[in-house]
This record gives sequence, C-alpha cells and structure tokens, in this order.
Amino acid sequence: MLNPPDPQTRDELAPTSESPKAGINHHAEFRFYEELNDFLPPEYRKQSFAYRFQGTPCVGEAIKALGIPLEAVDLILVNGDSAGFDHRLQPNDRVAAYPVFESVDISPLVRLREKPLREICFVADVNLGELAALLRSCGFDTRHSHDDAGAVIGRIAAREKRIVLTRNPELLGDPSITHAYCIRSVRPREQLAEVIRRFDLGARLAAAVRCPWCDEMAVPISTEAIVEPDEETSKSNEK
Repeated sequence: MLNPPDPQTRDELAPTSESPKAGINHHAEFRFYEELNDFLPPEYRKQSFAYRFQGTPCVGEAIKALGIPLEAVDLILVNGDSAGFDHRLQPNDRVAAYPVFESVDISPLVRLREKPLREICFVADVNLGELAALLRSCGFDTRHSHDDAGAVIGRIAAREKRIVLTRNPELLGDPSITHAYCIRSVRPREQLAEVIRRFDLGARLAAAVRCPWCDEMAVPISTEAIVEPDEETSKSNEK
C-alpha cells in the first residue's frame, strides 16, 4: 500500500561510499521520524541515509521526490536549525523531518503548517469502527466515517476540526487532510493504547463516557427518573 520512490529516486539514495552517478555532485543526509517512515521503503525507515543531488534543490522538492507528502510534515531541522520547505540544500546538510505534533509545543520553531489542534477529537476511517467505539467509551469525541474517500474524510475533519485516524498511509497524501495519524496496530485495544500514547491522552481520560454507537455523552440519571410504562401504554405499544 506504500508508494516507494521511483527507480530514479532509489538510485539517488545509494550510500555515500559508492561512486556518485554522473551529474550528481553532492549528497545530504536525511532522517525521517514517526509515521513519515510509512512512506519510505523498508530499507530507509528509522535511519539516516544519503540523498544525492545536483544544484541547489529545495528541501521540499527532495522530500516529495522521496514519496512523502508535504502535508504530513510539520517540522524540518537542517543541521539542527528549523527550516522551511524552501530551504536550498547544500552539500553535506543533515536534514531531519518530523510529522504533526499534537502533544508537544514547538511554537518557538518554524512550524510548517497551522498550529495543531488542542481540543482533541477524531474522525476514524471506514476500517476503524471498533477503535472509534473504544475511544468514545473513554470519553473522546470520535466520528466514524463510512466513506473511505480522502476528500470526504478531509471535509469532515476540516469542518469539525478533527484529527483523522487511518491505517491507510496513502490517505495522508490527500491535500484536504491536514491533521492525521496512521495507526500501526491491527487489534482494536492495541490501537486505542497507541492513540492514547501518541497524543498523550492519559490525563484526559474522562470519567464520563460517550455512547460507543452515536458518540453522544452518556448522562447519568437517577433511578426515580426511570418511569415504568403504565398498563395502557404497554397495551398500546403491543398493538
């Protein structure tokens, strides 16, 4: 389901110890973090690798060439300093790219996208219905989309300021989706624990819960408020 770099890009990702291709004069070191690795081939995930280039391309162009949508990137550090997509690569630059931060305040740095959501609420894609129910049971406002189209989910997320939860990395490439997280686990309860860890929700677990089916808050009522139907009402309902 991943979109690995095309063959030409793969050639440019060769180790620096090899002889460079003709016309490719420089290299930079790239390292991607967290869910950004989902877009890379397995051999380049969670490690630094050399990216060969010529001229002075923008770091954003290099990231796109590696198959990573810019919409998924929230912070870039070049040689330890915050930079934008328009930063021109220089020989031997060290580039680190991070996904959207929801639980960490990086406001002193150059954020590449709008500030993250603070009122945590979610929209889960069509394949995460059980996760949605578990999140509701923990008190988190969670919509469950029955449409797997990125544009549809993106409209819901934008209109209601929700974070998209999905197991499909390709969905993160939809430009209408600005806040999203790609779930790794396949078991619903493990997915719940993963979301709580990722967004640092432990302190937000609510004593009150939501209905796992409709997402409405469960409201406690007294036993006196429970009215038994009278005999006539019961007979009428039976008819």
